[in-house]
Amino acid sequence: MVRSYLPLKALRAFEASARHLSFTRAAEELHVTQAAVSHQVKLLEGLLKVPLFKRLPRGLMLTQEGELLLPVLKSAFDQMSHTLDRLGESSHREVLNVGVVGTFAVGWLLPRLDDFHHTYPFVDLRLSTHNNRADLAAEGLDFAIRFGTGAWHGTAAQPLLPASLSVLCIPDIAARLRTPADILGETWLRSYRADEWTEWLLAAGLPRSLPVTKSIVFDSSIAMVEAALQGAGVALAPPLMFSRQLNSGALVQPFDTTVSLGGYWLTRLQTRSETHAMTCFRQWLLTAVNLREANG
Repeated sequence: MVRSYLPLKALRAFEASARHLSFTRAAEELHVTQAAVSHQVKLLEGLLKVPLFKRLPRGLMLTQEGELLLPVLKSAFDQMSHTLDRLGESSHREVLNVGVVGTFAVGWLLPRLDDFHHTYPFVDLRLSTHNNRADLAAEGLDFAIRFGTGAWHGTAAQPLLPASLSVLCIPDIAARLRTPADILGETWLRSYRADEWTEWLLAAGLPRSLPVTKSIVFDSSIAMVEAALQGAGVALAPPLMFSRQLNSGALVQPFDTTVSLGGYWLTRLQTRSETHAMTCFRQWLLTAVNLREANG
């Protein structure tokens, strides 16, 4: 499609004059002289071979042709201005790719993201969740938040939050758990880390060698706790990450016994230099964690 010649200066002069119904006020908006605006409008009228204004002693009045042209130009200029503003903003934005273990994402990070976006609006944060297995290099991640001891080869790790594990279940099941030994009669919901239940039982004062009970293995604590909410068994999960379900009474923690086998860490490749967006996210995250710790 071949476009007709677009006299942009003249069109802009007409649009401003039509909005204000004044060459003088249009000139003030466009930072030119009143004579320059009037000249551009006359050029446009000559090109179109129709009058766009009726010149009155005390101002301007749009002709039918002017009334037809004004809304089209106003919409076009508004769209161009909006698009240019967005392009200008995007040129200063930084993309930040963060992989987050699902439990931490849902239980802690997501409820606080609005604060991060308000504090650092220039950061285009892109989150991906994982089940605690993240390949920073292969996945192109700037950071990965994961659970463990902080020992990952080639990785710089900064501690975030402890993640003590305890038994979580629905109230109906909790009602029949009078002592930790009663756990043996329930279906265990557990992660792929097989030692977690053993360590919890030892912390609860039970012997290491116990009868094998039924169990279901999950690769996600979110799915495990959802199964617990459905009454499928007793889960061993970090209460801190499921505080909303505990506060609502949907889940209960029948025993005070907890066991700590790791915590949540902010990790990046040792060879990865921090960008400005990475520094902002790290500082915000640590501040939010410390604020939470200070408030209990």
